[in-house]
Amino acid sequence: MRHLIASAALAGAVGATSTLAATGVIPDPPSIASKSHILMDAETLYVMAENDADAPLPPASLTKIMTSYIAASELASGRIATDDDVPISEKAWRTGGSKMFVRVGTTVKLSDLLRGIVVQSGNDASVAVAEYIGGGEDAFADMMNHEARVLDLTSTRFVNATGLPDDGHHSSARDMAILSAALIKRFPDHYRLYAEKSFQYGEIERPQYNRNKLLWRDKSVDGVKTGLTEAAGYCLVASALREGTRLIAVVMGAESDEQRTRDAQKLLAYGFRYFQTRELFAADELVASPPVWYGTVDSVDVTVREPVRVTVPRGHAAKVAAVIDLPQDLEAPIAPGDAVGTLRVALDGEVLLERPLLARTEVPEAGFFAKLWDGVELMVKDLFGGDSPEVQPPADEGQPAPQ
Repeated sequence: MRHLIASAALAGAVGATSTLAATGVIPDPPSIASKSHILMDAETLYVMAENDADAPLPPASLTKIMTSYIAASELASGRIATDDDVPISEKAWRTGGSKMFVRVGTTVKLSDLLRGIVVQSGNDASVAVAEYIGGGEDAFADMMNHEARVLDLTSTRFVNATGLPDDGHHSSARDMAILSAALIKRFPDHYRLYAEKSFQYGEIERPQYNRNKLLWRDKSVDGVKTGLTEAAGYCLVASALREGTRLIAVVMGAESDEQRTRDAQKLLAYGFRYFQTRELFAADELVASPPVWYGTVDSVDVTVREPVRVTVPRGHAAKVAAVIDLPQDLEAPIAPGDAVGTLRVALDGEVLLERPLLARTEVPEAGFFAKLWDGVELMVKDLFGGDSPEVQPPADEGQPAPQ
């Protein structure tokens, strides 16, 4: 049983890069000078532009996004707390590169170390946190790689918590975008640290400033991280939120600070101008009420567990079609949460996403005589056919003007 249930007011899709730009619906993405890049919707993981996005490259201090992700996860679990006093080892103190300037033999509040990682990109702070959580930086790297597998970061392998050069330490633009999206979604309170423009610690006379220049240039940008080593070049993950749509741009292997900033800015401008993300169904919203046989009631309410959002070119939301696929004859008993069908969303014949349809209400099995009568009705229906019930589409919310 297949019904068209919506064809407008949509946005947000999961999957690979759309072919729409190639067919002339929207302009081609901007020219990007960096070695590798990607532009992704943070909510749907829809890719609007990419080049060599899966190439394994040195991520430099973009690594610290995972370092802080692990710390945020441990905080959420209650195994550590922001007011913990973290000891500073000689290894942490001696670690080269960018520093928070903690002192060996002292203790530092975890909250300060997290700002040292996120805002100052401190390698010393990263090692101290890795040792505190994992017992050692090697063990912490194992935790990082475990999370990378959970998130399906297929081009990523971590050797340390800092991003300092190592032949076995690599990631990709796509993986960094997916990781950043997970950080923003799972740990929004922790993510707010990435918007802080400066942090002053201890006896340092002046604050150290966040190296993400887009925090000053674009008010919609609220993260995430820069990186730089000789091997990696200049790297940047930037995220911006406008009118409920959040995009993530990643550039790796730029030749200068200004180039990485300009490339990320061009990608974000392109995404917000030519795409939109909208919600088709909210979590647990009624999608349909198909008929049920052999039950104490005649129908079952079906829903989706999570919000259904799709990303589409601006002005093309009316072409989006949502279709439900259900068995020809649903039969009781049905319990809340049972999978009863599939919701598919497509644009111009291209499937954007699929979601399981779940029963929202219970349908107990009917008694003997009621089931017998339903059996007779089904037999007649199968012999002579019958019309499927109509499902009304949701109201069109209209299209926003391009930004």
